[in-house]
Amino acid sequence: MPDFPIHTKVAKSARRNGRLADGERFVPEETPVAFSYAGSTHAVMMATPADLEDFATGFSLTEGIISDPAEIETIEVLAEDKGIDLQIRLADAQNDALTTRRRHMAGPVGCGLCGIESIEQAVRVTPSVRSSSLTLMEEQVVEAVRLLNGQQPLHMVTRAVHGAGFYVPGQGLIAVREDVGRHNALDKLVGAARRAGHAGAAGAVVVTSRVSVEMVQKTAIIGSPFIIAISAPTALAIRTAEDAGMTLIALVRGEDFEIFTGAERIVPGTERRLGNG
Repeated sequence: MPDFPIHTKVAKSARRNGRLADGERFVPEETPVAFSYAGSTHAVMMATPADLEDFATGFSLTEGIISDPAEIETIEVLAEDKGIDLQIRLADAQNDALTTRRRHMAGPVGCGLCGIESIEQAVRVTPSVRSSSLTLMEEQVVEAVRLLNGQQPLHMVTRAVHGAGFYVPGQGLIAVREDVGRHNALDKLVGAARRAGHAGAAGAVVVTSRVSVEMVQKTAIIGSPFIIAISAPTALAIRTAEDAGMTLIALVRGEDFEIFTGAERIVPGTERRLGNG
């Protein structure tokens, strides 16, 4: 697979202590990445050119193009003049289903969202995760975000990308992915986790961004009953998480956080269990 730069050093002027001075800093690369199936482009994302096979797999899963990574036969990463083309070859059944889907998308109805041909699909039914028995202690919620903050090398250099991690109690973060786009980071994480054989129901998705409805949908698609975020959720994300039986935790700041849905999955912290809090 071609090796693409993920950050670049640029010149800058910075005002510090009331004075301007010349200097340099690293900024992340942002590249058009096309997802092509059977030689035909399905979507193009602006993304960080890293973990591209994970990206292809995760995007295919969260867009409902496949239900299992084994349904992808090959992924070829092609460098183009102004971007990257991910040539994805599907098994026959999935390729036929995508061809039918594209045929329906050729009509006049459209709302401008990737792979979506109607407003109804934009607010599609989210898979239920109510059957999951996974719980987290309060300390584990805090630990998940703390670990993610320390495992984002590109963000540490650039301060300009999102991170997504998969936290499993007793194991910590078993996968982390970064990207300039929050949805892309989550798609890459989904692809990495599923390609490695990790079951979504065994852990929690942790993100550095706000929680939109798409983030909840992508989390539910892999079967995880938890989404934990540093920033706040939207109202639709909260309603969608509630309907799916998901635990949505946001605004994690140090030891503090807010639970918006599924509070029954959170086990009280050590101090509260001892009656001291």
